[in-house]
Parts: sequence; structure tokens; C-alpha cells
Amino acid sequence: MNKRIVITGMSVNTPIGDTLPSFIDNLLAGKSAITRWSSVETDPIDAKIGGDLGHYDIKPKIKGYQNQIPECIFARAKKLANRFNLSVGISIQQAIEAYRNAGLLEHIPEEANNYATILAGHNLNELHTLQIYDILKEEPEFIPGLASLSMPDTNHIGVVTEILQSKGPAYSVGSACASGNAALKCAFDEMQLRSVPVALVLAPILDISQLILQALVIAGAISYQSFNDAPEQASRPYDIRREGFVPSHGAAAVVIEELHHAQERGAKICAEILGAGTASDGCHLPQPSATGQANLMQQVIKQCGIAPQDIDFVSAHATSTHLGDLTELRSIKNTFGKHAYKLKMNAPKSMLGHTCWSSALVELVAGVLQMQRGELHPSINIDELDPEADLDICRERTRHQINMMMNNSFGFGGLNAISIIKRFQE
Repeated sequence: MNKRIVITGMSVNTPIGDTLPSFIDNLLAGKSAITRWSSVETDPIDAKIGGDLGHYDIKPKIKGYQNQIPECIFARAKKLANRFNLSVGISIQQAIEAYRNAGLLEHIPEEANNYATILAGHNLNELHTLQIYDILKEEPEFIPGLASLSMPDTNHIGVVTEILQSKGPAYSVGSACASGNAALKCAFDEMQLRSVPVALVLAPILDISQLILQALVIAGAISYQSFNDAPEQASRPYDIRREGFVPSHGAAAVVIEELHHAQERGAKICAEILGAGTASDGCHLPQPSATGQANLMQQVIKQCGIAPQDIDFVSAHATSTHLGDLTELRSIKNTFGKHAYKLKMNAPKSMLGHTCWSSALVELVAGVLQMQRGELHPSINIDELDPEADLDICRERTRHQINMMMNNSFGFGGLNAISIIKRFQE
């Protein structure tokens, strides 16, 4: 596995930015994405706050591509975006924007027959499915004709591959909140072990419903008590008043490419992927293991052929749960030893909330943008730092040139995945 794999295109859509410049500008400014839910009916449930893209209007975005992208791609995108729900529409937008950012839209060659498309996440269309179920209860004959296509996760893959005419490996990867990094690993492996030159890794929004929100309340996993009147303060990793994560919408996509292929076509290179790995704690409960997380960190560092001291920045999973935040800190200390205190760290979820299955990819994009800017965004809402959080957690906008970063993601059920990204050098 000696091919060099680079990132040549990125896209993102969150409540604080649907373009790369607006996204990084608002992160650096410390802007929160969290409000009260308006697109989810929360009257019957306890959860009231989150990062809400439910009223995002995708149609003007798709219409705006006219005369800006190849006509055939625009025609397919317009047709399919009008057929399906918002989550799929945003996936279309993210795929097009990532390909566009990579400079691939104008000349998709015949070899696109071997371009890969890897989807991160599962149960993506939950709210859409519940809405169809409500129709079923009222009148079964009124179920939409395309419901059998629109409900499964695979619709995201089918729609995107049709628009881009990507006919190589295509599948979805479900690993809870670690899905983004797990999908990145699969794409990386496709390129290392097969002749795939280009891969799109797509992490759609989780179409959050009142069902999953109330289930998370009952599980004691999310914030639902103290900050309903000040939702922007609810996501507070490492603060002693943290009371659970804040579920949010968010989507991202990255184009990764074999270095020689990217250089031959004159692509700009955003960063290099040294490696990614996944592992399980061997426990189905949401009780993260510092041993399991540290073992994976050590395994991936070794696989990448680097030393722990080569890493200078950690984009922390840091969800704002009591146990999760401290477990990750312990795993970092176990892995890095004294060097842990020289690492820079921040917590994207303090502003974004937890974008669930897409979080690792959304935060990967955030990390690469910080690498390009030479600045780290703040971790907001840390009014009183947990005494155990004694590492260098950026609480203010900070000048720092990232040379190598570790991007952490740890999902329910002990599903762990991390990636290591390096500033590109010839």
C-alpha cells in the first residue's frame, strides 16, 4: 500500500455555511449552528434544540448551476433533485460541488467507469420514511409512487452516480458517528488495492426525526434540559456543565485521488491522506473505551509509518458528553504520552453540534480548511474547563500551521474510526 492519496476536492453544507469560505469564516469567528428545531415537530418530545437545515431550499442552488456546469450534468441534477427529499437534494449539491472544486466536472473521461462512490451513513432518510408512514396510516393508496426508491439509503448513491456517470465501485458504509472516517478508509483502500484513480466520499445529512431525538433523550445522550432558551450555549465539550451532545444536520463530500493521476491533470491538491483505520471496542453499549480508542490510534499511526510526535493537531470527536469527552482525552494521553501536552486540539461540535453520521467528514473538511488558513477555530462555550481536560484545547482563534492532524470519530456501539491527514508536499 504505497500509493500516495490526496484530497483534490471538498464541499460542505451546515447551518453556518454551505460554501467552503462561509463555513471556515464562521468557524473561525466562533459562530454557533444551534437553534430551536423548526423543521421537526418537537411539541410531543423533550428535545427542542439542534442544528437545523430542514428548511434549506435546494432548488435555487441546483438552478444556479445552469450555464456553470456541463448541460448534461445540470439536466440530470435538476430532474433528480425535483423528484426526491431534501436529504437527497443536498447530496446532489455536495457531490457536484466536490467534483467542481476538484476540477473534474468539465472533463469526466471514459475512465470514470472506474471512479468510486462511497456513501457514509445509514438510516439517512428517517424523517422522510416516517412521513410516508403517516400517509400509510391515513390512506395506503396515497403513498408516493417513488417511495420504494426514496426511502433506502442507496438512493443517494444511485442518484449521485447517475448524475456524475460514475460507474466504478459504489456502496454505503454504516458505522454510526464514525461513518465518515470509515467511508474514507474504504475509498482509500479501493485506491490502494485496486486501480481506482478517483473516489467521491459522500456524507449526507441524517434526516433527523422526532423519533430518534426522543430515543436519545431516553438514553440520556443529548442535551435537553438546561439550554432550551439559549440553544447556542448547549454544545459545550469539556465544560463542567456539559449534559450531552446536540444533534445537528450537516453534509460534506471529498474527492480523493491517486497523486500521479491528480498531477497529470494539473489538479490543485488540498492535503494528503496518510491513512485511516477502524476498530471495535467489542461492546454494543454507548460506553466508549479509552483502551479501544488508544489501540486504534496507535495502530493507524504505525500503519502510516510515522511517530506520534509527528502529529501536531487533533480534531477531537468531543461530543459534549461527560464520559465521551474524558475517554477521548485519556486515549490521547495513552497514545501520545508527554507529547499529548504539545498537541493543539479543538472541538468542532462546540459550534456545529453533532452532525452524526457525517460528522467525521464535515470535521475533516474543517481541519483541511484550517490547515490551509494557518489558523485554528475556537472551542466555544467552555466557561469552566473540566479539571481533567488539561491538554491544549483552543478556546480562542489561534494561529497555528497544521503539518499533520488526526481526525477522531467514535460511534455508538464502540465503533471507532480515525484518519491522519498531512499538509501536502511534493
